Amino acid sequence: MAESIVTYVVDGRIGIVTLNRPDKLNAISAELRRALVERLHEADRDPATSVVVLRAAGRSFCAGYDISPNPARAARKGNALAWHESLTDDVALEITPWDMRKPVIASVRGHCLGGGCELVMMCDITIAADDALFGEPEIRFSNVGPALIMPFVIGFKRARELLYLGDPIDAKTALQYGMVNRVVPGAELEAATLKFARRMALMSPEALAATKLAINRGADAAGFRNAIRAGLDVLAGLYAARTEVGTKFDEIREKEGLGAALRWRAAQFSD
Repeated sequence: MAESIVTYVVDGRIGIVTLNRPDKLNAISAELRRALVERLHEADRDPATSVVVLRAAGRSFCAGYDISPNPARAARKGNALAWHESLTDDVALEITPWDMRKPVIASVRGHCLGGGCELVMMCDITIAADDALFGEPEIRFSNVGPALIMPFVIGFKRARELLYLGDPIDAKTALQYGMVNRVVPGAELEAATLKFARRMALMSPEALAATKLAINRGADAAGFRNAIRAGLDVLAGLYAARTEVGTKFDEIREKEGLGAALRWRAAQFSD
């Protein structure tokens, strides 16, 4: 029997959801996206737990969406409506931790990029290993992540710099910016996350759920959800647009593979 691409287990009062595609740095494929939403909903419904931990197998939390050439992606080429539909599914995944009744603690090591970074910012708490690397590099490929939560988390000036340049930041900087709550040595990440989760699980589940709902309602009143939807509506057209950088990146990806396309673009930022 094939191992599940996303797993769910219970440890006391804690539900643990694990991305399990380590050979691809847990890049989000259509299959992983569907499975992750299902497991998060399962964790939220589980009467045995009051806190959820979101973590990943392997050396990286998530390298972002899987942008390897595939028929579904090719079929959306130049079609803004098709891209809007696809990106709507991506946003539905990313906002799932935000909409869950239970608080979600992200436990992050290694790469946390693109959609993975957006997903983690939607979580209530983030514990990061000291080797974690955060960022949204999509603009370098003429795309931008659809769920623009970053300005709400770290402020507009810092978010503009990271989103306009696509540069990653290390865990120490992410802590300084308020993107993560705590940074721990990599060897201690699992223990530190579970210790934090067990402490939170001592609280009344009703009080935790009510506190989360109150915070989220305030954010929604401030325009959070409308901003996410507006970003989706604007950015779908960009994914369908034919830009010089995007066209060249796609040509290399289709002829030589994703790795070659990434290396071609990275070389331009080597200074």
